[in-house]
Amino acid sequence: MRFLKTITLTAALAFAATGAMAEKLPLGKISSYLNGMTTAQGEFTQINGDGTISTGTIYIKRPGRVRFEYNAPDTGLVVAGSNTVVIYDKKSNQAPETYPLSRTPLSIILARNVNLSQAKMVTGHSYDGTATTVTAQDPENPQYGNIQMKFTGPNPELRQWIINDGNGSQTTVILGELKKGGTLANKLFDVGSPGSVNR
Repeated sequence: MRFLKTITLTAALAFAATGAMAEKLPLGKISSYLNGMTTAQGEFTQINGDGTISTGTIYIKRPGRVRFEYNAPDTGLVVAGSNTVVIYDKKSNQAPETYPLSRTPLSIILARNVNLSQAKMVTGHSYDGTATTVTAQDPENPQYGNIQMKFTGPNPELRQWIINDGNGSQTTVILGELKKGGTLANKLFDVGSPGSVNR
């Protein structure tokens, strides 16, 4: 519980430090920021639906690819590529869980052309004095849930997202500083053979 409070406080301070003197970011500016992010990587902290906390490294290669590599003692690995999301558990004898990317709210961030001004995509757009929060969903499939993204400004930076899936579960991902640009090997996003990253 103390760790959770520390994470929350740290995130709040980060927002305050980077969001000072900022205003609510326009949807067009946020869309342009996401469309301009071709590759990125950084550390993340994940607050799971049951209150447990995981950490790891995220790799993003737009469009359509992301990899969450969890730190020990977690044994999970989540890879999105080829329009598919695969969840691996190295300790489990069960087959990996597989979902169409289009049925997850992450597809909004990973789309080839992000357009948050699209009709019915954005269901919330607010500013709390430090961060702009955008709640978005697939307008054709709202039953798949939504994603709440927090950005600081004046130049947009994605700091956090909350995924509310169609089953009522909520997962929060707090991002460290993202290193943008550079080359990420396509094999990192091979959903059939995810391999490993040499750090």
